[in-house]
Amino acid sequence: MLKQVIKYLSAALILLLASGISFTAGGGHPRLLLMPEAEAAVELSFDDLYKAASTEEGLVFSDTLKNAEGEDVVMHGFMAPPLTPTINFFVLTEEPMSICPFCSSDADWPANIVVVQLASPVTALPFDKPIRVEGILSLGTQVDAETGFVSLIRIQANDLSEE
Repeated sequence: MLKQVIKYLSAALILLLASGISFTAGGGHPRLLLMPEAEAAVELSFDDLYKAASTEEGLVFSDTLKNAEGEDVVMHGFMAPPLTPTINFFVLTEEPMSICPFCSSDADWPANIVVVQLASPVTALPFDKPIRVEGILSLGTQVDAETGFVSLIRIQANDLSEE
């Protein structure tokens, strides 16, 4: 009888391992994971964006930023005032800005901005309240066909929330 129980338990354990279910320690207690744990999003700050700026090369992306390209990232900042109340994208800034990116020259804007692209339109959030953005990071020059706005760093947002 004991041999049969051991045989069935061994078979059950093999099935569990083969199906991707795993056991892991968490908080001192074993727990059963029905799905593999998702990797945490990479936390980026505005200090992580560039490693240098020069007249020859312009802005040079940091290694941290380049290594996060295509990854799920989280950034905290402020929504710059948009052109319209309902938006498909916005500019994320380190400090609150009271000027709209379409209403002033690029000389009025800091270099360390990130364009946040949205899957569906949202109503603009207050420009002086901190926000959290999570999404997929993409790098390189891109021009928005509708507005002509040029971006170097973008996050395709899958989560946007006030802090």
